[in-house]
Amino acid sequence: MTISLRNIPPELERAIVDKSKRDGISLNKAAIRLLEGAIRPRRRNTDFDEFIGSWTTEEASEFDAVLAEMRKLDPED
Repeated sequence: MTISLRNIPPELERAIVDKSKRDGISLNKAAIRLLEGAIRPRRRNTDFDEFIGSWTTEEASEFDAVLAEMRKLDPED
């Protein structure tokens, strides 16, 4: 099915474009996902997908460095 929308409010257009860029998907797919989200109840988050790609490279590197330090085994333990 194809639907053409006219006179989309600027804030809605920005939301579609932002979702498209953030998720790396087409504008069409972004609009469909936003529409689906409006009609379906939000399920409890179990996979944290909305956080994927939200850190800068520097933030991710800092986190990885902290994890690497925490993963070191102390031979005395």
